[in-house]
Amino acid sequence: MKKIKVAVVGGGTGGLCLAHGLSRAGVEVAVYERSRTRTERLQGYRVHIAPMGSAALHECLPPKAWEQFLATTGVSEGTFGFVTEKMRELAAFDAPPSSDATAAHHSVSRISMHQVLSSGLDGILWYDKEFMRYETDSKGVGLHFADGTTAEADLVVGADGASSRVRAQLLPHAKRVDTGIRTVIGKFPLTEESRTQLPKRLATAPTLVLPPPGCGMFTAPHEFPSASVNDETAAVDPVLFDNTASYVMWSYGAKAAHFPADLAELDAPALRSLILGRIRDWHPAFGRLVRDSPDGTVSMLPIRTSVPVRDWETGPVTLLGDAVHSMTPFRGIGANIALRDAQVLCRNLSRGGDVTAAVADYERRMRKYAYPQVRGSLRSAEQFVTESRFSRGMTRASMTALGAGLSLRRKLRG
Repeated sequence: MKKIKVAVVGGGTGGLCLAHGLSRAGVEVAVYERSRTRTERLQGYRVHIAPMGSAALHECLPPKAWEQFLATTGVSEGTFGFVTEKMRELAAFDAPPSSDATAAHHSVSRISMHQVLSSGLDGILWYDKEFMRYETDSKGVGLHFADGTTAEADLVVGADGASSRVRAQLLPHAKRVDTGIRTVIGKFPLTEESRTQLPKRLATAPTLVLPPPGCGMFTAPHEFPSASVNDETAAVDPVLFDNTASYVMWSYGAKAAHFPADLAELDAPALRSLILGRIRDWHPAFGRLVRDSPDGTVSMLPIRTSVPVRDWETGPVTLLGDAVHSMTPFRGIGANIALRDAQVLCRNLSRGGDVTAAVADYERRMRKYAYPQVRGSLRSAEQFVTESRFSRGMTRASMTALGAGLSLRRKLRG
């Protein structure tokens, strides 16, 4: 049986997970990452890993890396809840019980996760390789990089994110559109002192705020385990890359029309002042989150989404993660779908046999489970910033009723 060589363009969550899985299965794989070093760019704040993502990581990672991942996951006390802007609790959901880490929910810092995923790939992960284009012939695929070098592979996997150059060449008709929603995000340091200044809910559990229509807010704490340590990334930026100091991340969103036209040009103090003005009548704890977030952590993000496309002809180039199904962050599922992509594609390729058939099966299954999530995530984004009083009122009412039922069930359980 001929051994194949797989080239992964992009060293993000899905691409690195796939590389680990293929390497473990004995498939020759190389990852080409445009960043010059692992510490060049911030990988983001907290990310929620659902059981789907946990199972994929466990299956693809070597045992040592899996244990390292578990060691970096956050400590959680509270359960996901809905509140009003005045901090009146509408509903709190019980955490799904699971003694099996491979089927559990985990909170993890994206920085920590990237450290785990990028380790153990010597001779596989290549930095400073900015992908420019590919060309195919009867022998396989040739990759061309900005530094003038080339590489060859039997299969190329575009895992190069939402602005994927691989996708632009493979599926030039695939669109990624602006939803018209803008978010301002920040990171509030959790210390012994600052913890006492917040309601317990905000300090211990993910919380979705349902204010009057036109906007929304989400907060989520990340408690680093006591064994957490910093590596060389902390020297790059001690605020953004600190991997030991716990925090609460927050995100305030609204449609672009509700923000100044020059929103993208505002610096952190101006963004903070803008949001503080918008939530001045809210519970003071929300203002404290915004006011006390360091400048380096406050920024604006425009919300975009991919547009699902019809089936395409399978060939020696395919796509994974945000490169093919980027979605809004309002369901917190994007990273988990990318990990599932890696799991499914790795399984198919590891079995041997016809590569085209393996990729075609992966693409068919991926479209089936990923595109509904893209659409659902967009609906969640629209609900988050809805301007309909009726819609927001109905959501509040349904959450209140659900919360009452959950509370009664807890009492009956004793």
